[in-house]
Amino acid sequence: MRVAVLDDYLNVARASADWSVLDGRADLTVFHEAFDDAEAAVTALQSFEIVVAMRERTPFPRAVLERLPNLKLLITTGMRNLAIDVAAARKRGVVVCGTRSDKAPTAELTWALILGLARNVATDHAAMRAGGWQSRVGVGLGGRTLGLLGLGSIGTLVARAGQTFGMDVVAWSQNLTAERAAEVGVRRVAREEFFESADVLSIHVVLSDRTRGLVGARELGLMKTTAFLVNTSRAPIVDEAALIAALDEGRLAGAALDVYDQEPLPGDHPLRRTERLLLTPHMGYVSDTNMATMYRDAVADIVAFLDGAPVREIV
Repeated sequence: MRVAVLDDYLNVARASADWSVLDGRADLTVFHEAFDDAEAAVTALQSFEIVVAMRERTPFPRAVLERLPNLKLLITTGMRNLAIDVAAARKRGVVVCGTRSDKAPTAELTWALILGLARNVATDHAAMRAGGWQSRVGVGLGGRTLGLLGLGSIGTLVARAGQTFGMDVVAWSQNLTAERAAEVGVRRVAREEFFESADVLSIHVVLSDRTRGLVGARELGLMKTTAFLVNTSRAPIVDEAALIAALDEGRLAGAALDVYDQEPLPGDHPLRRTERLLLTPHMGYVSDTNMATMYRDAVADIVAFLDGAPVREIV
């Protein structure tokens, strides 16, 4: 069988796992660049029986799946992928499997972004490179309020670090209960109070119909002009145009983004020119340990499928 590994931007797939166990059973092709569109994806993948997708980098809606007649196994890294129409795949007899994925790397990057905003790391780095020195006063986090939009596994890790820094940690989401928040030593507050009180607002809910556009112009308008917003979850949770306007008009002190409506982010995208904005290229889950876990599990998924006993099926 032919195996396609997609969107290996950093050329780490082959080194992250032992693909030699597939020798004599499958031929491996690694794609390092993103496909321009669905048509390009279909053209490139029509002859492959097995596809390994890296998170949501390449979408597999019904319209794409229907044009991949040879596809038998579709693997996504992680166990949740909103870019794959799992029902459509299974209807066509395609087995969909996932892999394990560590939550800690995303929490770690979240804190890198929070600290980068608070202490002007990127600005001061650029000033130093240009021959300058200190550019502005940093913000101390102790005693300030960390607001977590979502308190799942990643939000909980971010909360614990905030508590270590001496921050008052509050949380809100549609499903969050006071009891669940108390288990983590966090206070659940009402929606308006949440946005009004946060000095740092960090987003950790999953993308769904209920969370799409959850942080819009009204919510941003409730926030302090001295507040920071950080999004390492999914871009559509925040209204992009409203965020750009808030930053351009000085209604937020700053924001940091690791996720975007279109990825890779186009070179001429307005976010690249927005002031008070710290950007990283969707690196939250991209750590050496996580890449190894995901690609090793992908290899194991392929072997199990070839042996007739698929594992980690997503149903």
